[in-house]
Amino acid sequence: MKLLSKKLTLPEMQNLCQSFRQEIIDMVFNAKSGHIAGPLSAVEQYVALYFGDILKYNPKNPQWEKRDKVVVSNGHYAPLLYLTLAEAGFFDKELLKTFRNFESILQGHPNRKIPGVETASGPVGEGLSQAIGMCLASKLDKNPCQVYCLMGDGEQQEGSIWEAVMFAGKHKLDNLICLIDRNNIQIGGFTETIMPIESLQKKYESFNWKVLNINGHNLKEIINALNQAKFVNDEPTVIICNTISGKGIPFIENKPEWHSKVIAQETYNKMIKELDKNK
Repeated sequence: MKLLSKKLTLPEMQNLCQSFRQEIIDMVFNAKSGHIAGPLSAVEQYVALYFGDILKYNPKNPQWEKRDKVVVSNGHYAPLLYLTLAEAGFFDKELLKTFRNFESILQGHPNRKIPGVETASGPVGEGLSQAIGMCLASKLDKNPCQVYCLMGDGEQQEGSIWEAVMFAGKHKLDNLICLIDRNNIQIGGFTETIMPIESLQKKYESFNWKVLNINGHNLKEIINALNQAKFVNDEPTVIICNTISGKGIPFIENKPEWHSKVIAQETYNKMIKELDKNK
């Protein structure tokens, strides 16, 4: 089967990142609800994964059996996921205008009615176990696909995460690649104040994982890390993407109160003005 994965040049991906940030704000503003800071911090990760010649997918056949699979554990990043899937061709971009509408499939958290979505997600901390199940099934089927699990840093406080981490290390699931959006903020404040999780790198390494620690806003670093992870043998890989919560809008960066908010018209105008400075 001919793949229809969309590959962009580095300048095209950089432009897409800027566009995505504005569209995230547009979607949340129009819906009068939604998550803001987290999706803004992870833009480069999604763009690199889907458009940096990493992921195997075919939007014309979302259930193609040889596809790589993406599990979004932190489902509140839904605006960014939907933008990415629409740009990749899984559904018409016009559908984005229905984000969080009552009868829309594009709700505040993803579900399996949406083309390109592998699992529903709501409570954080569950995606890694789901991804591990897919990895085991792929190995049993001798399917060479990779499974990518996208996580937040707040969910690294969950016990379910660490049971899954131990399991993946024990079973040498080298078809598992995880990305953690390490923006240091969760819904209630800073991660290191609420429940410290450092040193994440040493913790994962102690459970027999390959750990790559990178700048999560540098497309080249993300793409290089993802390519490196594909060739790791006998170990799952986690890429710790160090990012800035609310990236691109200085007056909301690193501020926990912007995890989720209704955006007023005046604030929306200020946000767009800040994003326009980066064009």
